[in-house]
Parts: sequence; structure tokens; C-alpha cells
Amino acid sequence: MAEKKAHKELTNKITAEPRNTFGKGVARKLRAAGKVPAVVYGHGTEPRHLSLPAHDVSLLLRKANAILDLQIEGESQLALVKDVQKDPLRQIIEHIDLIVVRKGERVEVDVAVHLEGEPVSGTVADQDAKSLLVETLAISIPENIVVSVEGLEAGTHIYAKDITLPEGAVLITDPETLVIAISVPAEQDLGEAPEVEAPAAEAEAAAE
Repeated sequence: MAEKKAHKELTNKITAEPRNTFGKGVARKLRAAGKVPAVVYGHGTEPRHLSLPAHDVSLLLRKANAILDLQIEGESQLALVKDVQKDPLRQIIEHIDLIVVRKGERVEVDVAVHLEGEPVSGTVADQDAKSLLVETLAISIPENIVVSVEGLEAGTHIYAKDITLPEGAVLITDPETLVIAISVPAEQDLGEAPEVEAPAAEAEAAAE
């Protein structure tokens, strides 16, 4: 069984500007100026309130578990995206929570499981678990874990313990968690519905 892996490169540099004003009105003005309000905290540090360039951040957030290399007044600070708040209708980013991380630090993150290939003809691959919780280095979080189902036969079960993780990653999810099951889909009766005998009254009327 072949599994592929992909890691983030540490090139996610974002220019961050400190901010000292708060409130909904301030946040609206920031967004109107093409910026996103954010806060970064962790490791016993005081929370730092920032504004980030909305366009650049949106591009980076297309990757799960994005690590940002914040450039704050000439200093570099690595941060893991903890939470992204969006407008439910317009899907505009309203606020971002970031957690301070350090080189060499290990973190626990959910990593998406993607399927590759096709099982034996006439079968389907049912994915019970969409992601796995793993512990890994903060600066090398895998974007996803790709599992091949190519040529697998009905009745094949793949559990979390069966999946080879990227180098340095440790499985936190229960090893017995079912991730993928190969099965034969239930046959659907697409034939014509059987004729139903007409009620007695209708039969008599037809005879007359």
C-alpha cells in the first residue's frame, strides 16, 4: 500500500503590523483597507494584537494547518493558525487566532486523509475517517496523508494503525479507528414496477 506525503516549506512570510485600537468599528476599517485583525499568543507570552494583509493571508490559509512566519517590526515569529472567523454569508475573514510556535517544537494537529486510485471494479471506497490526529514538528506539518486504494478488493479494511505516517509524525488517533472500507454497493432495483391489479369496482366498470 503506497502512501504519499507533503510538507509545508517555511516560506510563509507575512508582514504583520502591531495594533493598539480595538472594537468592531476598528475591525471594519481594517478590513476595508485590505487587512485582517489577528492576535498571537502562547508560551506564556502576552497576547499581541496585529493586522495582517488580507490577500496574502487568504492564499496561505488555503493550506490546512498553515504556519505563518510573521515579520513584526523587524523580528520573526512563527505562529500556527488556531482559529479563523469568517462572515457566514460573504466568507470574508473577520479575525484570526494564532499560536506561537518555536523551531523544534512538536504540536498535535488533525491532518486530512486523501484517497488515491480506484479499488477493484464494482466496489467503492468508503472513508470513515476524514483526518488523523498526529503529533509532529510544528515547522513540518504535513498538508495531507494520501492513501492508495488502487486495486483493493471488497472486504478490505484500512485502520489508522495501517497507514504509514510522514517521517517524524506520531499517531495520536486511536490505532483501531477504521479509516477506509472497501465494499460492494447495494444493488438498486431499477426495473419497472410490477403491475397492480385494478380494484374490483374498476374492473366491473371496465366490463360494462
